[in-house]
Amino acid sequence: MFRFEDPIYLWALVVIPVLILIRLVAWRHQHNKLKRFGDTELLKSLMPDVSKYRPGVKFCLLLAALALIIVMIARPQMGSKISHDKRQGIETIIALDISNSMLAEDVVPSRLDKSKMLVENLVDKFDNDKIGLIVFAGDAYVQLPITSDYVSAKMFLQNITPDLIQTQGTNIADAINLAMHSFTQADKVGRAIVIITDGEDHEGGAEQMAAEAKKQGINVFVLGIGNTKGAPIPVGDGSYLKDKSGNEVMTALNEQMCKQLAQAGSGTYIHVDNTSEAEEKLNNEIGKLQKGETSSVVYSAYDEQFQAVGIIVLFLLILEICILEIKNPALRNIKLFKKK
Repeated sequence: MFRFEDPIYLWALVVIPVLILIRLVAWRHQHNKLKRFGDTELLKSLMPDVSKYRPGVKFCLLLAALALIIVMIARPQMGSKISHDKRQGIETIIALDISNSMLAEDVVPSRLDKSKMLVENLVDKFDNDKIGLIVFAGDAYVQLPITSDYVSAKMFLQNITPDLIQTQGTNIADAINLAMHSFTQADKVGRAIVIITDGEDHEGGAEQMAAEAKKQGINVFVLGIGNTKGAPIPVGDGSYLKDKSGNEVMTALNEQMCKQLAQAGSGTYIHVDNTSEAEEKLNNEIGKLQKGETSSVVYSAYDEQFQAVGIIVLFLLILEICILEIKNPALRNIKLFKKK
């Protein structure tokens, strides 16, 4: 497994596009000055040794070396030893609604962002447990297979947006079905499906699927997020989603459906608002599940990989030094390099 020991230093890579922009501005300024000085073709004949491309090549080499130095500072590492740990914990699959209605801002900062914050805080409470992540709207997809790698869970969580699924709707039944088939085969382990949704545009069949999960010993918890009074859906340009008649579309939490779903799945319904009460209730409910033996693949030792990057940096710097900004005079007399 590949990782960076100090990934915070990778933020320094933002300097690369800044340097490129400065270089382009400087080149443009120099080009304009030469045009004012005299005819372009005449200037070329007066400066036969000046190379048009070599300064740019040297700049690109230096830029690549700088980027790799930043990567080196972030300490790239590769997992070298794999161990299989046996732990006592539970398995939880988070099914997160990412339909457009989850962009409503009746919960701060938005329904979707609040849900992601809630899941991240839940992961922070996990110790020997496993977590998986499913996203759904009109369809359902596994975003993260069940794992005990909490760092990856948070990383995948941050990349979730409604754009991941083009088919709109709230197909909770598909999400539950997919979640039931995403657990490991471990015995006597507490399992839970945590559905976070506003329940709007519910497509049916979810209660039957929750009941099926209950038969398999899986508890279905439902976190209903949003306001029952409804809220508009932002579209990203300061305006709100409108219907064909030009009226603003209002999205409201379907709390009754969420409660029925939790009851069918032998779980608990929890309303998510702007407080941390929902998070505390969920932690308490999940804490009641039976902990069983789970196995995890753990990379117990990591080897530093900066040496390989350093060799590439050294090669790029040597190559940059060897390339002259002017055309090599030694090659003038070689017919291959003469103009025909």
